Amino acid sequence: MKSRRRNPILYQGKKHKDQYFEGWYYKLVSSDEQTNIALIPGISKNKDNPHAFLQVFLSSHKKSEQLETYYLTFDSTSFHDQDDPFFVQVDQNIFSEKEIHLDIDANDLTLKGTIKLDHLTPLKSTIYMPNIMGPFSYLPKMECSHGVVSMDHALSGFLTYQGEHIDFNKGRGYIEKDWGTSFPSEYVWMQTNHFDLEKTSFMFSYASIPFLTKHFQGLICVLYLNGKEYRFSTYQFARVKKEVLYENQAIYHIKQGPYQLEIDGKANKGILLKSPNKGQMIEQIKEGLSGSVKIKLYKKSKLIFEGTGRNAGIEIMKK
Repeated sequence: MKSRRRNPILYQGKKHKDQYFEGWYYKLVSSDEQTNIALIPGISKNKDNPHAFLQVFLSSHKKSEQLETYYLTFDSTSFHDQDDPFFVQVDQNIFSEKEIHLDIDANDLTLKGTIKLDHLTPLKSTIYMPNIMGPFSYLPKMECSHGVVSMDHALSGFLTYQGEHIDFNKGRGYIEKDWGTSFPSEYVWMQTNHFDLEKTSFMFSYASIPFLTKHFQGLICVLYLNGKEYRFSTYQFARVKKEVLYENQAIYHIKQGPYQLEIDGKANKGILLKSPNKGQMIEQIKEGLSGSVKIKLYKKSKLIFEGTGRNAGIEIMKK
């Protein structure tokens, strides 16, 4: 039996009956970088409005930037999962580690087709760091847990969106997920795997984490460079030396051991997506899929990487 802690893609919520959500985030970017789609299948468990859901977020740049979002709800019985081989299904839509199959014709949305996923890039796993949450993954009743499934992978196949044929052959993908009761009240999230240097990808999350009766700032961040993983995190004693936030920009300077990481994320247009509160999908977050993230990585005073990631997903949630 696979360890759920070390395989965060697996459904974590079998024992949860109330005030619980779980969602998988599949990001697809076409090879010409003109179409970005985020697909979020999931389950919302609560007494007032239990349901399965599929959230679709599309960003197109073929003419001027076009943003569209759809939140489709289904009876909870339409949600199915399997561990080995993994898949999660919402109605007729199936998501696995090898492919995505969509068959949607509802709520003014037609989205159909099959996308193959190849050469997934999972994070390294140890007993101390079974997933991106590190030792915090062993703490019970975390408000929100996060998992990174694949930092980068190849796409192939086609989708038909509102009658338009979209080619994802030689595109790039990313997969992560969240589960628990609620999203943090304050956080910044960034992700991109489109750099001029191939086999480079980046994800970042800095959030206010409730624990017992207090809160602490939790950092998880990975810069993946050609097979080498540079991970910065609270549990590895990373320190945020600088934080500057604007409505559509987030700047961070982070130090961990001999390494220093400078991040400058800029979001373009965003759109409102649904997010959880006590298991109910009743809150809203603003996300864009076409931002940019400038990164500099130093070892002591030596610059070892500099680049700008395109097609960046960015969320800045600050009170």
